[in-house]
Amino acid sequence: MNKIRLGFIGAGALAATLSVAFKQNGFNVTAVSSRGFESAKTLAKRLDGCRSAADNQEVADNSDLVFIATPDDVIPVVASQVRWRKGQMVIHCSGADPVDILTPAKKAGSQTGVFHPLQTFAAGLEENLKGITFAVEAEEPLLAQLKEMAGVLGGHWIELKSKDRILYHTAAVFACNYLVTLTDIAAGLWESIDVPRDKAVAALLPLMRGTINNIESIGVTESLTGPIARGDSGTVRKHLAALDNIDPKTAKLYRELGSNTIPIAVEKGKLNKSQAKVLQQMLKQPGCKK
Repeated sequence: MNKIRLGFIGAGALAATLSVAFKQNGFNVTAVSSRGFESAKTLAKRLDGCRSAADNQEVADNSDLVFIATPDDVIPVVASQVRWRKGQMVIHCSGADPVDILTPAKKAGSQTGVFHPLQTFAAGLEENLKGITFAVEAEEPLLAQLKEMAGVLGGHWIELKSKDRILYHTAAVFACNYLVTLTDIAAGLWESIDVPRDKAVAALLPLMRGTINNIESIGVTESLTGPIARGDSGTVRKHLAALDNIDPKTAKLYRELGSNTIPIAVEKGKLNKSQAKVLQQMLKQPGCKK
């Protein structure tokens, strides 16, 4: 398998992380292209024996397996513009899109699939691939090959159907992107009490890491702490009063998240039904009569 010539269309953080990781594990990465040729040249320099291609067709012509690692909206454009060949393997790396967006390649006789690493690539570190999960989709024999490639990179795999990809990706957005949003909101609240944002984030990070470590070691439900887990309605009431006063939009989000936290607290066994009812009533959005 390592003798297969890999090509990358796209030279951003995702393409860089995957291509370097494959190269480090003995794969032959032959060509890379990008909308900005300088980006392709920069990445190719990190990959011994790899050429920076002038266009996407050059990557396809010099590769057995091509990863389309572009922004999601560009993938169908690339798939329709390149002249693919019979027996070639064409993979996109979108988490939300089905394999069908590669139909032009399939019609040309190529095998098509999806190889989505469930990870954030803002830092572009190859080490970030260790232990992650890859969501794969393809027909055999390509499916088995993608599973094997996930293992070579030190990861795990799950097989998804096209109809399941949107919910899969939505879950990833909650776990990753909105964690950034929540951190920004929390740091903003500290700014309102004259704590600089950088100090706020630095102070909150150990708390966030501790929570993630707990989730990993004892599970989601047992990791829940805080006023809702304790049934501390007095503290929740004070939170809401403070937020209503300075930022009603954040107060609304607090109510929504709090309402979704109550069932977890009940499941943990620290919150009885009576306490849950009091909290649920307290967390109703203003003007809600139900």
